[in-house]
Amino acid sequence: MKAVPNDRKPSVPSRKPDIQYRSGARLAGPSVESQLLYSAFRWFVRPVAKIAPINDPAIRGAALLDKAAMIRPAPGIRRQRVRLPGFNAEIVRAPGVSTDLSNGVVLYIHGGGFVSCGLNTHRPVVATIAKLTGLPVMHVGYRQLPDTNISGSVEDCLTAYKWLLENGARAEGTVFVGDSAGGFLVFATALAAREKGIDLPAGLVGLSPLLDLDCADKFEYANASRDVFAHVNAIAAIGRLGGEVDGVLDRALSPVNGDLKGLPSSLLFAAEGEVLRWDSELMADRLSAAGVPTTLQIWEGQVHAFPVFWPGLPESRVVLRRIARFVRTHIRPDHEIVRGKTA
Repeated sequence: MKAVPNDRKPSVPSRKPDIQYRSGARLAGPSVESQLLYSAFRWFVRPVAKIAPINDPAIRGAALLDKAAMIRPAPGIRRQRVRLPGFNAEIVRAPGVSTDLSNGVVLYIHGGGFVSCGLNTHRPVVATIAKLTGLPVMHVGYRQLPDTNISGSVEDCLTAYKWLLENGARAEGTVFVGDSAGGFLVFATALAAREKGIDLPAGLVGLSPLLDLDCADKFEYANASRDVFAHVNAIAAIGRLGGEVDGVLDRALSPVNGDLKGLPSSLLFAAEGEVLRWDSELMADRLSAAGVPTTLQIWEGQVHAFPVFWPGLPESRVVLRRIARFVRTHIRPDHEIVRGKTA
């Protein structure tokens, strides 16, 4: 598969990331289920998203999505509620999984554009990861716009990570996983942890991550008109609302602009036709240039963050098994610990 053409490709580093193209789960192309999902997004989701306003009333309305999505976990899945300052989290365990966090744990950070979704909407994918890894998964219900800005969301995720470390988890036994805006928070939280002198997790995983709030390049990207879900105007508006300081976008807030040297091994996924593929390609290039082992998988015929929308999709099952394998590989007891900056 050829890369999507664009006029402003990310600069090519001296060291290349491992970029893999996927067309389906042992299929010649996208599965029938994927084609149905793609069509539903193209004909029903995109037209609605295109006209949806980005303002305070709309954002508060979007927050109701998580309350409406009271999805019960699969039989046998156990949930432990964790109350943290200003927000909640829950630890999800599959049947037979120990409460001991020292054996390994996943910190999952949900997406939703910093304005919607939460513990309820993402419970199916979190439960699937819990079953596939055989590990506890801490799911973070961080504060979102308009109750806090993006920096506040990062602080909440860092608080959740510190809670894990204070309650038996090992940094070298922890992997961060997140989708979309949650992918942003995966990398931003790791960078914040290092700045605070906190040991970094063993690995970072982003599903269709948003990694750059500056949308100038994304407006020019070919996928800006192809994406059946995300609109660059909406992404830019969220960036302004959550990332501007005195009317100026804080470029240092975006993980792609951080000091990436020394970050743990990273695994990225993106849909071939989504606009946030730009972010994943740029981040993969910069991580690799910084010496971070990085793999990027680009999936043909899929929608943004497809494993979240339909974990049972054939392609989603492949991706989630790949994530589970990455997690298990990187939480070995002898895995090298990555230290944060000394205080």
